[in-house]
Amino acid sequence: MVKLTRHTRENEDTLTDLLNERSRGGWEPTLISQRGEQLTLIFCRSAEG
Repeated sequence: MVKLTRHTRENEDTLTDLLNERSRGGWEPTLISQRGEQLTLIFCRSAEG
């Protein structure tokens, strides 16, 4: 969970770091939703057999 601030640049850096970290771990965004000021990102990773 990431709590964003009122500082746009800090938020951009935080989200970029999160997305890069998930991408390197094999995770992909499957749902992106926004309600008011709340942004929800759900990631999934396919099971490799």
